[in-house]
Amino acid sequence: MADKVKSIEELEQLRAAAAAQGTTVPNYSEWSQIMQELNELGVETTGSYEGDRAKMQEVQQAVEDYIREAQIEQAAEETKKQNQKVKELPETDSEQTVKANVANATSSQLIADYMKIYHLLP
Repeated sequence: MADKVKSIEELEQLRAAAAAQGTTVPNYSEWSQIMQELNELGVETTGSYEGDRAKMQEVQQAVEDYIREAQIEQAAEETKKQNQKVKELPETDSEQTVKANVANATSSQLIADYMKIYHLLP
């Protein structure tokens, strides 16, 4: 087998040469798929099945770490939003209480004035 296989085409040529000699390339299907995925990700192949497999596991681990970090950040952002909502509720409740008190006081004053005038009528 060749020392370094740098592309899927070289791997296919190696497979064809092995088939012509009546042998097979170990792990051809998996290696071909790994090389294709690495190529799609823009990651250079190491030239060996073991190296490419390890590199693919590295890439997968990096993606999983990124997703985990994004989920943690999203949860923190969600918690921050919830805390902000909880903080805003008392502020709006306080404003509504003041408005209600003013409205009650005004209507009470109007009723009191009306009653005074009503009792003064003959």
